[in-house]
Amino acid sequence: MRKQRKWWLVMGAVVVVLFISSSMTYGQQTLIPVLQRLLANQPGRGLLSGIDFTYAGTRISIRHLGYFAFIEFFLRKSAHVAIYFLLGLAGSFGLQKRVTPTWLRAVLTVLACAGVAAFDEFHQLLTGGRSPLFQDVMLDTVAAAVAVGLGLLVTRRRR
Repeated sequence: MRKQRKWWLVMGAVVVVLFISSSMTYGQQTLIPVLQRLLANQPGRGLLSGIDFTYAGTRISIRHLGYFAFIEFFLRKSAHVAIYFLLGLAGSFGLQKRVTPTWLRAVLTVLACAGVAAFDEFHQLLTGGRSPLFQDVMLDTVAAAVAVGLGLLVTRRRR
């Protein structure tokens, strides 16, 4: 039971981090000044210049965004994936003894993570200079679902 409590604490910490992050404007949160200092020589620019796609109606490429905004885009989306992966994993392990059968725990965990993601994007709507994106909710939900799936595999292997 103590292990489940630890996972509940992880879930709570993730939700707090998400709330604080969503409360910040883009200007408060931007990584571009740091990236300009750390990556002044724009390493990998030639290699990355071939990447060009559309995300939520915005063209994502170095040519369109500039090097530093392009890198920031991937860092931000990586943060989405990492935080919701952790939330999904924590939910999966945190509910292990409380929700059976396993399939129900998996479904509830993914739905809960999707709900948190939707609320997080709604919260961004209320924050100046932020743009809530349905695509981010989908990205977050997929990250949580992958974590839940991996959590189920780990649990099955332990048995």
